[in-house]
Amino acid sequence: MSNNIDLKGRFAVVTGGAQGIGRAIVERFLASGAAVAIWDRDEALAKKTAGEVKGQGAGKVEVVPVDVTDFASVERARDATVKAFGRIDILVNNAGIAGKNTTTWDYPLDEWKRVLTVNLDSQFYCCKAVTPGMIAQDYGRIVNIASIAGKEGNPNAVAYSASKAGVISLTKSLAKETAGKNISVNCITPAAARTAIFDQMTQQHIDFMLSKIPRARFVNVEEVAALAAFCASEDCSFTTGAVFDISGGRATY
Repeated sequence: MSNNIDLKGRFAVVTGGAQGIGRAIVERFLASGAAVAIWDRDEALAKKTAGEVKGQGAGKVEVVPVDVTDFASVERARDATVKAFGRIDILVNNAGIAGKNTTTWDYPLDEWKRVLTVNLDSQFYCCKAVTPGMIAQDYGRIVNIASIAGKEGNPNAVAYSASKAGVISLTKSLAKETAGKNISVNCITPAAARTAIFDQMTQQHIDFMLSKIPRARFVNVEEVAALAAFCASEDCSFTTGAVFDISGGRATY
């Protein structure tokens, strides 16, 4: 049984909310009373997910197709969400990819750019688009999904590691800029979860990640969603710019 976290009356955006960690966050937010807009480039999958999760809470679910790597598309998604909900109280930047597993010196230039664009640029775009509205309404919660790789750097994953380190610094900068407002900006650094992102990794890399986790298992998506729900709640009112570790003991700092 999950602990109750009150998100009643709140309106949330979850990028990449159609599957994996994003979907788990959508479900947890709905169960906590929030209305949720699923921002995803895969509109068909997002609609399927929305149909499956409807009724799990009091809030409604909206599907907003978006390419988070394109700022104009993000602005359109923001406007569509505000039209549907009236405002955006919570932003969860979850969309991301793993990229190739190879050494830094062999890493393809186009793959580096692709991973940084999807994982880091997209979070900047979404924060840039949504933060002014939060400032105007004097309330907001932003939760950026980073990774343990952003703290430690994983071998054979230079673009992923660098992008997630960038997310951590983006979080800290925005948090300090909005600290005088009723806005909290925090990030979460999970260990790997067994989701579709594993399809992008080699088995050798998956085995390496598991070997580094003292709990000797991967994180469950529901565990990440629980932490995201706290960070998105009114209770998270003083902590901002924090990095919430959920790595099974791998990084205790």
